[in-house]
Amino acid sequence: MIRILRGLAHKYFSDEEAVILFLLILAGVIFVIFFGSMLAPAIAAVIVAFILQGLVTKLNRLGIPEIVSIIGVFFVFLGVLVGFLFGLLPLIWTQVTALAGEAPRIFREMQSYLEVLPQQYPTLISMEGINTIYNQVTTEAGRMTQWLVSFSLESIPDLVALLIYMVLLPILVFFFLKDRRVLLDAIARMLPSQRPMMVRIWHEVNLQCANYVRGKAVEILIVGGVTYVSFKLLGMPYAALLSLMVGLSVVIPYIGAAVVTIPVAMIALFAFGWGSQFIWVMVVYGIIQALDGNVLVPILFSEVNNLHPVAIIVAVLFFGGIWGLWGVFFAIPLATMLKAIFSAWPVKEGQVTGISEEP
Repeated sequence: MIRILRGLAHKYFSDEEAVILFLLILAGVIFVIFFGSMLAPAIAAVIVAFILQGLVTKLNRLGIPEIVSIIGVFFVFLGVLVGFLFGLLPLIWTQVTALAGEAPRIFREMQSYLEVLPQQYPTLISMEGINTIYNQVTTEAGRMTQWLVSFSLESIPDLVALLIYMVLLPILVFFFLKDRRVLLDAIARMLPSQRPMMVRIWHEVNLQCANYVRGKAVEILIVGGVTYVSFKLLGMPYAALLSLMVGLSVVIPYIGAAVVTIPVAMIALFAFGWGSQFIWVMVVYGIIQALDGNVLVPILFSEVNNLHPVAIIVAVLFFGGIWGLWGVFFAIPLATMLKAIFSAWPVKEGQVTGISEEP
């Protein structure tokens, strides 16, 4: 065992830079685990500034001065943030509360649909199983309704914290954009003066993660916007809420689309019944998903090394288990970053001592 560990250390950590980088990554992970919630606005601001920096760079290439580009991009971000807070968010909250009020009628109709299944498929579905599922669903729905009713009273501290975050976030984003070089130079002074491997890994991570994060931001806007317009034209209720869910579902490939299809189909079914309108909604939704996966994704992520589906699922499970919803949301960027690091990591050629390549 000692020979194997020594061989692995010789192969992957023979370079001094590799050891320093490994310690920096380890320290960063520990720091995020213990202080991530405390520094959530700063972390979110870094991510937003990282996304916006690509637009600033493109404007610079067009001959626009950097400070003008930064101010213009910042005001665009500020406009989007204000529009979301005072336009989209109240609309979504109104639709969430309206959906909660409609829940009893929806569950009565769902019960009538479920009660027919044991008669049509007596060998596959029993009435006891249907009652069990219905009771579980109604119980969870009752808890959600109670949470919505008590939300305004119990979450006042959270709302105050959210308001503070909304004030801090734009300020931090502006300074991260304006003083990006100053901050990066300050970090660079703490690293070894000769760091060719770190520079190579930084460029690889920057290329992969920047393209992925910015591409996902554009994909969310396009998919969510097209879904909202399509659902409104089809007369679909709760179009804003559903389009937000569909837009955010692209963050988690495969899993997100499968999960969000259930509420879309259920609301369409209870709104229109088994008819042509329901079929049209599902056909349009299927077309949006197909165009997203076969047209939009290849265009936006042509320069990104795609992750294997198994790696995506494992990343969602792992990071979601560590950081909950935020871990699920950032699982793919984190996995992309790890893949970029592994691809650029220096590996000394030669067989690892103590490990035979023969079966």
